[in-house]
Parts: sequence; structure tokens; C-alpha cells
Amino acid sequence: MSQINAIINKLRDIQNNSLGVITLDAGLDIDSVTEIFIRINSKGEALSQADFVMSKISSNEDYGGNITRKTIDYFCHLLKSSEDLKDIQNNDVAFASLPEFDAIKWVAKKNEPIYSTNYTDILRVAFTYKFKCGRLSDLVSLLSGRDFETREFKVEIEEDSFKQLHEAVMQAVNQTNFERYLMIVRSAGIVRKSLIRSQNVLNFGYALYLALRERKIDSNAIEQIVRRWLALSVLTGRYSGSPESMFDYDIKRFYSFDDPMDYLKQREEGDLSDAFWKVNLIQHLNTSVASSPYFNMFLVAQVKAHDKGFLSSHIDIETMLENSGDIHHLFPKNYLTQNGIPQAMYNQIANYVFLQQEINIKISDDSPAEYMKEVLKQTETKVPVYGAITDIDELKDNLRQNCVPDGFEKMTISDYSSFLEKRRILMAQKIKEYYFSL
Repeated sequence: MSQINAIINKLRDIQNNSLGVITLDAGLDIDSVTEIFIRINSKGEALSQADFVMSKISSNEDYGGNITRKTIDYFCHLLKSSEDLKDIQNNDVAFASLPEFDAIKWVAKKNEPIYSTNYTDILRVAFTYKFKCGRLSDLVSLLSGRDFETREFKVEIEEDSFKQLHEAVMQAVNQTNFERYLMIVRSAGIVRKSLIRSQNVLNFGYALYLALRERKIDSNAIEQIVRRWLALSVLTGRYSGSPESMFDYDIKRFYSFDDPMDYLKQREEGDLSDAFWKVNLIQHLNTSVASSPYFNMFLVAQVKAHDKGFLSSHIDIETMLENSGDIHHLFPKNYLTQNGIPQAMYNQIANYVFLQQEINIKISDDSPAEYMKEVLKQTETKVPVYGAITDIDELKDNLRQNCVPDGFEKMTISDYSSFLEKRRILMAQKIKEYYFSL
């Protein structure tokens, strides 16, 4: 009984609690309001500009903001949980009767796409391509009717901004646009989400695709520009720092050139010079981080070239990637540790290769000189032991595809450092050839 009384007393005490109320001056500009909103909410789950935009959109029914928000939310939800389609139809009958619902329900049939979006991604894509801006704080201002020239707030700007945003969102969730963009991504050799870990690279790529389509650029040119831009962005870490500022800069430049290909070439000359390919990229490949974007780009280059796994006659890199293939060491790990090589050195990505597990088991802890002797032998006996390659020309081609340097078949522990240096050069060259083939 005493516990019940204590609970009742706590409930009664609620009426004595004071709730903090912050009243904002009506003269505050939208940037100040946004900053206050974000700071107040940063104590719990930190809220972003995208959260503020979504709340701004959903609260406006005069210009259909609530419909725009539901379109974004439901699209992203269905992309991840297709079984929720019936729930939306049953629980939100009003929205399910709208053309916006017809425009997004296709996505419920999409299975784990490489480009999986949340509402921040769709907002960023739609805003960047349609408004030629990258900072979501500017979208908040536009949806509030701000005239950036006069610093006044006008109803006509607010109405037009909501209209344009809705149109942009509908283009972003359009089945034809989304699936064509995915085809471009896959045609660049990016067949798994893990190969392009930066969501901002994919976001800008989609915004760029939509922008070029709106400008009625030739479809072949669109594909080439988008493919190369995706690769360039990964290789240079373009959106890893301040993505909004870089989004803003790049989309404005792409619109400012009569031929958007000219801006791409300008960036290639500045960011992908001979020094990048011959020095910088080789240095970037000097790492033991398996998730390195540069190693991923090497794998993407192999996928694009339809390369086979190391010592594999039929199974290619793409198949291994899609079926959780294994990364192994060209110089076996145990062989290196037994010879005093530390982890940071034996796990160098220049020592990594996609290799069938059964081949790796047979190689065991042998040096390249030992196991390659047997591989060469099977090209004479025609009796496969290490993989299925029994032809010397096919073996040479397989080593070339995997950027294995000449003389590898004779290498031992004393050759390991020079092996890494040589392979990094070959990997960088392969990535370069891949890029200019796009």
C-alpha cells in the first residue's frame, strides 16, 4: 500500500513542475531561429538541418508540405521495408489515394539497392539539383519565403519554394530516374554498397544526374560524366570534409558551364594530374586498412574489367564480391609472421587479393616461390592442383589482371618490401586505366 501511495504522490507532484518556455522575438531571422532550434535539441538526440527542414515541410499544409514529407518518408521506408506497403494503404487511406503514392509504391519491389536512401539523402538530392544549392539552411530560408537580395520574407517565394521542392522530390523518387541512376552506378563497376562507402558521393551523383537530365544533356554524355564524377569523388575524398559547401560549389559550376563536360575536364586536370596517378595514389595504397576507398576502387576496376580471382579460371571478382568472397594474402600471413613481419606490414592492401578459399587452403603458409612452383608445374602436367588454370598464357593473364608483378613466382621473404612497392604501382596504373575507360 505504501508503494501505491508513493506513486500517487509522485503523480500529484507533476502539477507543481514548471515547464520551460522559450519565446522567440518575432523579428528574429530564420538563420537565428534555426541555430536556436538545433542548439536546444542538441542535448538529446542531436538534430540536423534536415530534421528542421522536415519539420518545416510537414507543418505546412497550405502548399502541400505535409504531402511532400509523406512522399519522402514513405519512399525511404519502403526502400528498406517493402512489407509496409499494405500498412500504408490500410492506415493512411488519404495518402494512398494520391498520385504521390502511385509514384513511390514501385520501390517496395526493389531488393537491397546499392543506393539506399533516408530522408536526408532525398532532401539533399532534390534541393541540390533543383535549387542549384548545397546548404540545407538555405532551403529553410526559402521555405520561409526569404528573398536573399532584399532580406525580406515574401509569401510568393515561400509558395514557389514549396512547389519546386515538391517537383524535385517527385523527380528524385521517380522509378525511371532512380533505376537509370542505379544502372549508371553499376556500369561503373560499383556492384555492392560496400564498394562506395560515402553516401554523399552517391547523393551528389544522383543530384548531378537529375540536373543534367533537366538540362537535356545527351544521355551518353550524362552517363560518362556521372560515372567519372563518382570515381573522381571517391579518389579525391571530395565530399569527406564539408559536403554541403562542396555540393554547393560543384552544382553551381556544373550549371555555369555551357558544356558540363568542360567542368569535369577542369577538375580532372586539377585533381587527377600525373602527380596524382604516379605519386599520390601510390602513397594512398600504402595502408593496412582493408576498407580503404583506394582498395575499393581497385576492386571496382577489376569488376569493370571482368577480371578473375587470383588463380581462378572461371570465377570472377564480381561473383566473389556478390557472394561474400574472401580476401587473402599473396604472401601468406603465417609465412610473414614466422619471418618477423608485423601486422601493419602483412596486412598491407598491396598484399590483398580475392582468392577462392579452397585455393587459399592449399597454399597454406608457403612462400610465393613454393606455391607458384606448383602452379607453373600444373601448366605442364595439365593436372590442376591450385585452381583450374592449366595454360601458361591464361596464368600470365590472370597474374596481370590481379596486378601481380613480374618475378612473383620466385619471391621469398627478402622480396616482400619490393613486392609491395611494385604491386602498388601496378594497382595505381589499373585504377588510372579504369578511370579513363569510363
